[in-house]
Amino acid sequence: MVCIRQATMEDLLAMQACNLLCLPENYQMKYYLYHILSWPHLLYVAEDYGGKIVGYVLAKMEEESSEGGASGAVHGHITSLAVLRTHRKLGLATKLMTAAQNAMASVFGAEYVSLHVRRSNRAAFSLYTSTLGYKIHDTEAKYYADGEDAYDMRKQLRPKQAHVHHHAHGGGCCSGGEAVTAAKTVES
Repeated sequence: MVCIRQATMEDLLAMQACNLLCLPENYQMKYYLYHILSWPHLLYVAEDYGGKIVGYVLAKMEEESSEGGASGAVHGHITSLAVLRTHRKLGLATKLMTAAQNAMASVFGAEYVSLHVRRSNRAAFSLYTSTLGYKIHDTEAKYYADGEDAYDMRKQLRPKQAHVHHHAHGGGCCSGGEAVTAAKTVES
């Protein structure tokens, strides 16, 4: 039996050890500390019945900035996901991702979540697209240290905040940078 729970400071060394065993992208301990101190709601571990950490998800929040310098959509980002080989194909990665995504939406109001995945990582790509519903947003050339390209993937967590008009559009209020978010009325 493996349980998914929120990570604590005491889990960070085990998370780093799991990362070192599973992934070519490795992080210094200060990076794990930065994540847990900044976004404690978004780090989860998979712990086996013996208390061993067999998987983790490291996630954070980001804010897009639009062209005019105004802030855009608040969104989550999956920094790293790993499950030990001995515990793969048990649905743990899906459960870890779901826990982090749910926290992004409920705690921070995230509109969407993003992640990067190696183009060659077919197992992860399948998990993200077929199981979790991510879509390719872009491809980033030479994203990884070894020069491999990454897919920039995204998943909507809630509907986009549309710029809805309650009036005929003649510029004015909308083109001056002030967004109108009034509810659209449908006349019968």
